Amino acid sequence: MAADSVGDGLLLGIDIGTSSSKGVLVTPRGEILARASRPHETSHPHPGWVEHDAETVWWQDFLAIARELVAAADGRRLAGLAVSGIGPVLLPADADGRPLRPAILYGVDTRAEAEIAELTAELGAESILDRAGTPLSSQAVGPKWVWLARHEPEVFARTRLFLMASSFLVHRLTGEYVLDHHSASQCDPMYDLRDARWAPDWSAKVAPGIELPRLLWPTEVAGRVTAAAARETGLPQGLPVTTGTVDAWAEAASVGVADPGDTMVMYGTTMFLVQVLADPRPHPGLWTTRGAFPGTFSLAAGMATSGAITSWLRELVGGDFADLLRRAAEVPAGSRGLLLLPYFAGERTPLFDPDARGIIAGLTTGHGLGELYRATLEGIAYGVRHNLEVMHASGGRAKRLVAVGGGTQGGLWTQIVTDVTGQEQQVPAETIGAALGDALLAAVATGAEPDVAAWNPVSATVRPDPARTAVYDEFYRRYRALYPATVDITHFLADQHKQAEGRS
Repeated sequence: MAADSVGDGLLLGIDIGTSSSKGVLVTPRGEILARASRPHETSHPHPGWVEHDAETVWWQDFLAIARELVAAADGRRLAGLAVSGIGPVLLPADADGRPLRPAILYGVDTRAEAEIAELTAELGAESILDRAGTPLSSQAVGPKWVWLARHEPEVFARTRLFLMASSFLVHRLTGEYVLDHHSASQCDPMYDLRDARWAPDWSAKVAPGIELPRLLWPTEVAGRVTAAAARETGLPQGLPVTTGTVDAWAEAASVGVADPGDTMVMYGTTMFLVQVLADPRPHPGLWTTRGAFPGTFSLAAGMATSGAITSWLRELVGGDFADLLRRAAEVPAGSRGLLLLPYFAGERTPLFDPDARGIIAGLTTGHGLGELYRATLEGIAYGVRHNLEVMHASGGRAKRLVAVGGGTQGGLWTQIVTDVTGQEQQVPAETIGAALGDALLAAVATGAEPDVAAWNPVSATVRPDPARTAVYDEFYRRYRALYPATVDITHFLADQHKQAEGRS
């Protein structure tokens, strides 16, 4: 048995999400003994900017959750810890890992539009797609480095380390400066997808003088909890800590999305899809990345908003989600003639259009809250179908869909997505998300061979209703036509909004 073998020790998984952080304490067989969570908020200091303060959000959430879970262990031995977090993000830090500014978040932060265009023109769109696997977009880290050097040169000049949510925690806990291959493969154009290494020439172009982290896989131990970190967190000194990864890939691991064609559909603040590939298949409308496990690749798609729209609507009208779901369930497919484009914060894949905007078409005074809420769920489902169709066009095939995330609760949203796509979805017993996947990765890293099917078995299968699918086929055709028919108008309105925000 390996020196770090899990044996009968307990495993910790902690994830830093967009709107909350979550953690689990599990046995080597995947039994969840304790859960902990902490809500937090993003900051929006300017239009298009989305940030987290690493100290007050990431580290304080981690401390609270770690202490709570260590207490729940009640003296039982801890065998390993894995962390994950939102990504890709850019957190510039000094040589000691102290943040120099708030972290610039993933594709929802659209500040680097000019830098995206400039880098694409300079390096060549085809060259970027071939080498990095993904076109430059708001998801890419490289243009944000250029933005930082241009707009905050004093911060850039002081920067020594490049951290993400997971690597920030690993560095704080172990002192190791590492990043996992998957996260690195989202740092376009800084990573060579096929060679699985940093691209030194392009990295030097976008982040000159910055020492890049050592690359490991999420299933490898990066280091051990130091004495100082042990005193602050309550974790045992010497506890193995894995490299960590982006939350969506940890979540995919938690539900057994590991074989080519397996596809995770994550219902969260944003909708995210991850499909496992045996080989890279770059497509200009998707992200092609390294997977969470050595030798694997993935196609990924992400909508800029999904659960964020449902939360916005709930806050706008009051009430709770249970009431909104009940009202929406009473409305027939098609929402009595409403069609929604869910681009309320621009759109990521497959449009890559930060100036896309939401549209609600067909509104009358005869429509009520139920129709509006159902149209929201349906609009997001049309976006899922669009992304799945682009995945298929790239050569990927969604052989199995697995639904995860908070949006799976209640069943209506997953049923609508299944009816819109015409594909059944499996719902696992545990949809707590990335934290459980983290614990699974910790088990692998410490020498165990966990049975994912036993850790998180399928609890339900959602099957499409042919009659509703036929209705949605007609709506989907109009959904696809609505964006190109209105793009000039929405871009004008987006520009007006930016100008108004700049004057306020």
